[in-house]
Amino acid sequence: MNAPYSRLTVLSVCLMIGLGALGYPLVNLQVLKHDYWQQHANDNTHRTIAREPIRGQILDIRGNALAYSSPVKTVCADPTLLGPYRLIVAHALAPLLQTNENILADHLIPRVLSVTNGKTNFSKYTLLAHKVPIDTWNTIKDTMAKLQLGVDEKKIKTKDQMFYWALHNKAVFSEDDQIRTYPNHNLAAHVVGFASNDELQTGVAGIEASFNKQLSGVRGWRTTEMDKRQRELVAYRDQDVEAQDGLNVILTLDARLQNIAETELAVAMNRHHPISASCTIIRPKTGEILAMATLPNFDPNHPGASSADALRNRVISDIAEPGSTFKIVPISGGLNEHVVKLTDMFNCEHGHFAYAGKILHDHKSYDVLSVEGIITKSSNIGAAKVGILLGEQQLYSYIHRFGFGSRTGIALPGEVNGILHPLAKWSKVSIAQIPMGQGVCATPLQMIMAMSAIANNGRLMRPMIVDRLEDETGKVVAKYQPQFVTNVADSAAIKDMIKALKTVVTHDGTAPSAKLEHYTVAGKTGTAQKNEHGQYVQKFFSSFIGFFPADDPEICISVVLDEPHEGGHYGGDTAAPIFKAIAEAAANYLNLKPDIDLPTASQSLLTSAGEPVTDHGKKN
Repeated sequence: MNAPYSRLTVLSVCLMIGLGALGYPLVNLQVLKHDYWQQHANDNTHRTIAREPIRGQILDIRGNALAYSSPVKTVCADPTLLGPYRLIVAHALAPLLQTNENILADHLIPRVLSVTNGKTNFSKYTLLAHKVPIDTWNTIKDTMAKLQLGVDEKKIKTKDQMFYWALHNKAVFSEDDQIRTYPNHNLAAHVVGFASNDELQTGVAGIEASFNKQLSGVRGWRTTEMDKRQRELVAYRDQDVEAQDGLNVILTLDARLQNIAETELAVAMNRHHPISASCTIIRPKTGEILAMATLPNFDPNHPGASSADALRNRVISDIAEPGSTFKIVPISGGLNEHVVKLTDMFNCEHGHFAYAGKILHDHKSYDVLSVEGIITKSSNIGAAKVGILLGEQQLYSYIHRFGFGSRTGIALPGEVNGILHPLAKWSKVSIAQIPMGQGVCATPLQMIMAMSAIANNGRLMRPMIVDRLEDETGKVVAKYQPQFVTNVADSAAIKDMIKALKTVVTHDGTAPSAKLEHYTVAGKTGTAQKNEHGQYVQKFFSSFIGFFPADDPEICISVVLDEPHEGGHYGGDTAAPIFKAIAEAAANYLNLKPDIDLPTASQSLLTSAGEPVTDHGKKN
């Protein structure tokens, strides 16, 4: 081969090798590793931004906010963008973030993540503060944008301009968040409950927990592209799905009635020093709960500051032997089965009754009492004898009818069944003890629902705590209706039962201090001796449950004191006066029509002069 051709061949080969060397990276980028680098490019420019919904509000029946969420910011920083200005940034932001300047400066030190092939990788994220108000965040942005760094940034070199722009605009950034607020603090805390104040705001207790899904809403998202400065290129926005804010939960609770109940319970706590005091106010005809209160309570804004006992909703989670309030069950059953009439007389054995090897006691020595008198005087022995006549099977059936032994179905977490042993486990004395409220355990809610069934002409309702769900525009998404459960007795038996319950608040009854001036009250006291480890001890569970106006009831109120230590322990002495105070304030607030006729001015004058008048205001 000639030398010129040899040189040309060598040159061609070298040229091909050179072109191959130059072309291989292109082939590698565009063909062999196309998918990898395409994904990497997308990661640098494409963003999917979560759009968090605002948690729904919890409102009372009149629209008063009991819980709501407000948008706030989580403030973060990229320490790698601060350069030598970390201390200046810390000095400027510490007062705004309400933190120590030295601590903040320490957070702004770049942290080593890893070392790869001799290259040190630093963390680009550090958390500075949670739950920062929007106004404060705007001030932080403005402060960073105008931060004086001790250099004339107008004269800096072009290559350094990007660094200073990033420091002012990107070094400190925020993430969307929200904060849950309970504006009334302790009011209705056990019903409202609380949510975790992290970014998920998951319901932990109360309505916050039982309606967590409805309150949470649905997350949205935005898929878009960013430029090299991480600014959105709106023209390339692909998807933009709005978040659906959570629904508002409107309770049957009335904040004013709730406040009345809690205020009077505080009086009871100071006067009697019980372990706890509870009150529930219900509309018997619908089962709507207008107030549900327990002291001690807690502040949902700071639930961790309270004890576990204070967090517990005792109205639905605590059980106890109800004592004499339970007598409405055997007496109603006896009347309904025509085993007894109100006028039937029973020997109450002067307070000592031997049955099945046990001695049953009354709180006073009673001789012979009518069935009505058994309720009036709250005779344990009289109730026991009615229960014995009714029989085990019938008594057990009526206890179930009144809702004992199973949950009421209220839309709150933590409700318990109570205790009702099956007939096979009843002892020989159970038939006598259970009618007087021993050997069976109930929650305060079960007990007031049973009394409300009597107030509602024998119709047992399921308790309602939520009236409806609404979206953010006020549109009703779900409306809850009263739910009938069962009839506990017929109208005639209920009428007789109410007649007997009216006598409890007379001077002959156990609760004259529950009597109202303008309304006829029907109710029952309870003084249950506590059973600890199978032995009854000198500790008491005192209660009064009443409704009014008795013949057309608007509200039913339960007051329960767990171990009152001062001012007596009988329900008539402790719970009944609290009932009266709550009832009077509630009737005034609700503007209930009185059912007791008040004397006219002329009648008052004649009566004060000692001249009797007739029902028509005329002299006899």
